[in-house]
Order: sequence, then C-alpha cells, then structure tokens
Amino acid sequence: EGACEGTLACSTCHCIMEQGLFDQLPPPEEEELDMLDLAAALTDTSRLGCQVHVTKAFEGARIVIPDEFNDLQGDPIDES
Repeated sequence: EGACEGTLACSTCHCIMEQGLFDQLPPPEEEELDMLDLAAALTDTSRLGCQVHVTKAFEGARIVIPDEFNDLQGDPIDES
C-alpha cells in the first residue's frame, strides 16, 4: 500500500526478501527497524520497500508481500 509515501511513518510496504538478496542490501537504518517492529508477519529478511533501492541484484529475485499488514494505526488488515 505505501500509505506514508516513503516517509517511514507506517509499515504497509513491508516485503520479505530472499536471503541472498537480503544479504546484498545495505543494513536498515534504525528508523526502518522501528517501523518493521510494527509490521505483521515479520521475518528475518523483512524490509520496507520504500527504503530499498532497486539494483540489478533484484533481477529475477522473488519478493513476497504479506497478505496481512498493519495500517497507520497499527491495526492488522488481512487482504487474502
């Protein structure tokens, strides 16, 4: 959804990266980690899509967008 338009004020762009791709990305900043704490279905390879710069490393990668996410109020929403 990207409700905050990339301003790190929500976790609606939460996505789950393949381990190999995740390992190639720069580490998340503290603000991103704080927002990820609010994300539904959090994993070890979770990132906020708005904070990741797409490079050639993404070519052919599988990125999962969870069916459930938290809106700006932190309420879970299931879109399955």
